[in-house]
Amino acid sequence: MANPQVQKFLITGLGNKGVFYENTRHNIGFKVLDHLAQKHATNFSSDYFGDVLRLHHRGKLFLLLKPDTFINLSGKAVKYWMDKENLSTDQLLVVADDIHLELGTLRLRPKGSDGGHNGLKNIQEILSTSNYPRLRIGVGKGFKKGKQVDYVLGTWTQKELSALIEPMENALDGIISFGMKGLHITMNVFNRIL
Repeated sequence: MANPQVQKFLITGLGNKGVFYENTRHNIGFKVLDHLAQKHATNFSSDYFGDVLRLHHRGKLFLLLKPDTFINLSGKAVKYWMDKENLSTDQLLVVADDIHLELGTLRLRPKGSDGGHNGLKNIQEILSTSNYPRLRIGVGKGFKKGKQVDYVLGTWTQKELSALIEPMENALDGIISFGMKGLHITMNVFNRIL
């Protein structure tokens, strides 16, 4: 029987399911959560609206979610798991790519606009608020006008992957700190180095 006193957090990585999208820039939310699972030597299981992993860490429960809806419909999965686990938006952290940030730059914020990201836009629409924490990871802006979709759905270069090694580790530390120390302490520490 689950302990009702355990503090829970829903960490949602945005991406598109399937081998075709696996190594695309748009899937960096999935990539971060996969890396976190690997570090803790555990695996995701298929569940309602996505792949889910319950990660227990020092008395806290991190519910990792990779929605199996397309990225543009991520809100449906987020809402389902928030309702199922009786979570508030303060207990939600969404990890997403951001073309407005340089490659590897991370920004943790308590709220904000969707920035043109259709996954964040859908979450905002479904939750009826933009007041939820998000960790945005820069994928750069190496595309010509009108080629944004091709860029975010394009695959990583080896140089880009090498440049992401340290930022990925920082992202994992930020996620754990979010649950252990809270959003504002984590922002004060991590936004200086991310």
